[in-house]
Amino acid sequence: MKPRKILAGDRLRRLRMERDMTQAGAADALGISPGYLSQIEADQRPITRKLLQRLTRLFSLPAGYFSDDEDLRLASELRESASDPLFGAAASPDEASSVVRVAPNLAQRFLHLYRSYLALEEEHRSLQTSIAQEGGGAASRFPYDEVRDWVQSRRNHFDVLDLAAERLATVNHFRSENRGEDLAKYMLDAHRIRIEHAPDALDRGMIWRLDRKAQTLFLPVDAPSESRAFWIAHVIGLLDQRGAIERQIRQARLSNDEAASLARVALANYFAGALVMPYETFLGSAREMRYDVERLQRRFGTSFEQVCHRLSTLQRRTSPGIPFYFLKIDIAGNVLKRSSATRFQFARFGGPCPLWNVHQAFSQPNRILVQLAATPEGTKYLSIARTVSPSAGSYLSRPRAVAVGLGCEVAYASQTVYAKGVDLDDAEAADPIGPGCRACERTDCRHRALPPIGRRLDVGTAERGLVPYRIDTGPG
Repeated sequence: MKPRKILAGDRLRRLRMERDMTQAGAADALGISPGYLSQIEADQRPITRKLLQRLTRLFSLPAGYFSDDEDLRLASELRESASDPLFGAAASPDEASSVVRVAPNLAQRFLHLYRSYLALEEEHRSLQTSIAQEGGGAASRFPYDEVRDWVQSRRNHFDVLDLAAERLATVNHFRSENRGEDLAKYMLDAHRIRIEHAPDALDRGMIWRLDRKAQTLFLPVDAPSESRAFWIAHVIGLLDQRGAIERQIRQARLSNDEAASLARVALANYFAGALVMPYETFLGSAREMRYDVERLQRRFGTSFEQVCHRLSTLQRRTSPGIPFYFLKIDIAGNVLKRSSATRFQFARFGGPCPLWNVHQAFSQPNRILVQLAATPEGTKYLSIARTVSPSAGSYLSRPRAVAVGLGCEVAYASQTVYAKGVDLDDAEAADPIGPGCRACERTDCRHRALPPIGRRLDVGTAERGLVPYRIDTGPG
């Protein structure tokens, strides 16, 4: 696959002006002519690989600064939000992209304002219900969405926690075959907290409980060993990395205490994954095994879901892994977790595309399904999906049915074992997936459950298709 052209003139111009550099001064520092720089800032010329390296050194930029992945995600969310009937006519993809390119801060402020509006609407409806029922309180201000957006803005990578976990694992030589015992010993030595069994914990919906007064961490006696090790690592993160976690939360500037609490859980989970799968060791094994999730499971003594999620976090600037997206859904299609180090677009409203193999996983439990898929804008992905439902512990506990999806762009797919036997260049073999019906631009999809936002519908009776309307190709 040919590398995408980088047209980032507006971003380069804003960067130059923030550093108080004239166009002539910046051109001289980069070793190019002012006219050439002017063409780049006008998006008439792309940023070449050599020039990108010079820009990175000159302005001390992080990796991916000129990547358009984040702009694409922002434009998709902007268009989806701006197409609310509240605003009248819908925004076209070109309009949303132009706004993000020219005024990204303004786009972010609009989205913040819109989310606040939705939260107030939900709170108002909840208050009306509470008054009618003579009780209850107001609804939350979407803390899950706020934390998820923040994690996504970091590309699901927190290097401070990653490095701390790597150091702790190296110093203490935690063994994968006895990790639970090693972590329990560290907990006792470092914090004087012992591990005790709680026989009926899973039946009561509890996975762990820390009794600080008794200096005891209670865990379910019948939980899988990989889960027990992860929960101990999570609590170690809360205790050892309290300062680092709180600094990350303060920097996030979340809007309320609920969001901050959820972020604290997310960061402790991140630390736990990094502790049981240390970055460089895990990345080296992933490359050696061609990202074979089941082999990585056995080597690190972890679960399928834990490996998939860890693979989606390997974006250290100095040694990045494949940029994956990660998704976890239940059998009803509710999204439980999602993150992406790729340009993949998740719909903000509604469920994932029904053509995605993560849905089909429920009909073939515990089997890895491989899919070549293409998004409406033409980007192709290699995706895997599998159910990961844990044992409920007893017949009456009603086990929860969930599945995970993991995918990368086809440019990276050949590095994985899952590309074996797949013709990555066959465009016709790719399933035409989308971000979700409300945000999907495809007008000829027979699997559509809802019409796309911002499109006029033709519901005439002269002809009837699989869906009860036709979609005009122009904006509404």
